[in-house]
Amino acid sequence: MDDPEERFSILYDRHYRNVLGYALLRADPAMAEDLTSETFLIAWRRLDDLPDPPLPWLLGVTRNLLRKQRARRLRTEELVARLAQLTTFVEGDVAEKVANRQHALAALTGLKGQDVEVLILTSWCGMTSAEAAEVAGCSARTYEVRLHRARQRLRKALQSTPPFTLQEQT
Repeated sequence: MDDPEERFSILYDRHYRNVLGYALLRADPAMAEDLTSETFLIAWRRLDDLPDPPLPWLLGVTRNLLRKQRARRLRTEELVARLAQLTTFVEGDVAEKVANRQHALAALTGLKGQDVEVLILTSWCGMTSAEAAEVAGCSARTYEVRLHRARQRLRKALQSTPPFTLQEQT
């Protein structure tokens, strides 16, 4: 069979349920569907390199994607935790500082991991755009665009997140 589209269609029809089932055992339904789609996208790109039988390879790709997704989620959680530790109190009303900190943390937890990372690299680590871009694996210009967009999303999140008040704790 020489037609790549036909070969891919047969591959997809034969193995979609197996790959999705494997992903569903390890992730929520929405993520499992995304992982399955990404697995078959990778298979399409590497169609000529697929081993025979392809199912173990497909499941290995899905496993690797799951591992990367978990690593991203853990990095985001670690960044938010680090952010919480790095915030320090300055002179003034301690209760107000706690409320402001909680408000900022609530807004940050609503952001995507990439946005949090960009903000932390620049704001808390004090890196230049070129240094942070190297860490993020992109060009300095791309990093500056990401930073600008992350700041916009943070600003919007701060405006839409209700301020934390001490009455909410009691």
